[in-house]
Amino acid sequence: MYQRVIVTGSIAAGKTTLARTLAGLLGGSHVEMDGLRHGPNWVDTPDDVFREQVSRAISGDVWVVDSDYRVVRDIVWPRADTLVWLDYKFRATLPRLLKRTFRRCITREELWNSNRETFYQHLFTRESILMEAVRKRDSARTVYEALLQRPEHAHVRVVRMPSPSATRDWLSGISSHDVAVP
Repeated sequence: MYQRVIVTGSIAAGKTTLARTLAGLLGGSHVEMDGLRHGPNWVDTPDDVFREQVSRAISGDVWVVDSDYRVVRDIVWPRADTLVWLDYKFRATLPRLLKRTFRRCITREELWNSNRETFYQHLFTRESILMEAVRKRDSARTVYEALLQRPEHAHVRVVRMPSPSATRDWLSGISSHDVAVP
């Protein structure tokens, strides 16, 4: 049974798409963490405000959050029953990241709070999403393996997906009997 789910994984793994789809299947709310965290002009929401927003967003019985921000982990993880970990290889996410970023830059797609990606900012600076993906490509595995060993997280069921095809197969198997009725 799935009721309160965290979808996490590397940059461009498809967290938001999966979380939105899963929330629809479960009949719950989708909480887009980046939309809460990144204010206008890419300025981060202050931690205290972000924590309050996240607390409100997950106050219901059925929800799916996309992403796992450390600053709110102590709020989200205790309430979650499942962690879906998109544990994809860098070679699988890099092409997705580049394709997604190029598409967003060309179409000037608004992401949240009037923010849009630009070629220079998101590909060619030290703070670019590309550099962040490179820096974090191997560390998440170590972090999550350690977090999941902690006794306070023993209640969290882990669904670890090694590839996009495994994720599609798992998602296609979700049906109404997998939904916990509050």
